[in-house]
Amino acid sequence: MSVGEIAGLIAALAAVVFVALCAVPLFKTGRVLEELRLTIRDVGHNTVPILQELKGTVTATNDEISKVAVVTEDVTAVTRNVTVVTDNAAKLATVVNATLGGPLVKGAAFVYGVRSAVSGKKPAKRSAK
Repeated sequence: MSVGEIAGLIAALAAVVFVALCAVPLFKTGRVLEELRLTIRDVGHNTVPILQELKGTVTATNDEISKVAVVTEDVTAVTRNVTVVTDNAAKLATVVNATLGGPLVKGAAFVYGVRSAVSGKKPAKRSAK
């Protein structure tokens, strides 16, 4: 064997070692990619039922929100009616007070005066403090 043949043999062995060393990470990378493919497939299969359930939940929530909107409109109408009734009651109280309040006070004072006159009692004097 000549020096050239020995050098060629060493180069060939180095190339085989290099290919073997590169094959291990490539093989591991292939397994990682296969696991990634399986994981993505499982996510795809499990996502569809979750999205369908989410769609049902969103639909039910929208129905409940529309029911709440109806109730809110009813509460608004009731509030408006209560405001009208309260205003009318306040106006009625003002009218009653203006119409009957003064005469009732005068009548009560007159009855008190007549009663005091009939009984002969003098009204008590107020003391100034």
